[in-house]
Amino acid sequence: MIAIQFTNVKECMAQLLLSNTFDSFLFLEGEIVTYATFSIDGRFHPEFFSSEDLPEHEEIPEYSSWKNIREFCFSLIKGRRTPLRMKLIFSLSPNNIQRLLTQNDLSLTSQDVQGLYLNFRYDGEHLQCITGVSLNLFTLDKSLEQVWDSMVQKFLDRHDIAFELIS
Repeated sequence: MIAIQFTNVKECMAQLLLSNTFDSFLFLEGEIVTYATFSIDGRFHPEFFSSEDLPEHEEIPEYSSWKNIREFCFSLIKGRRTPLRMKLIFSLSPNNIQRLLTQNDLSLTSQDVQGLYLNFRYDGEHLQCITGVSLNLFTLDKSLEQVWDSMVQKFLDRHDIAFELIS
């Protein structure tokens, strides 16, 4: 687990809300506080759709992707004023978790991993992100956590999102 402070809040918010940078992540939950508090549960409800709207050959996800939620969240905060507070929790998708495990020759299986998380928090002035790893088993091995933390930093660097680690 690492804590990240974004040094250019405006640029990072633009990457979060106006670009597709984080679109491949799953959106677990969020809270946006403006003139009211908006709580958003990212769970996907397939019963909302007709059978024609859902692809037959694809597995129905437990959570929506950020791509499907991003514009709605942006609509809650666009305007002259910034939100008073905001919390967004993302998870790496199961396919990307498997890819991460395979590429790094980790002994865990995708069934061992509950989730790899990004917890964004904005307090009206500062934007931070805390990484997290949750496993379905007990282990003292921290290699997945180290790989995830390293991958997050590389991801941010690759997208030119300025940050510093908080000790």
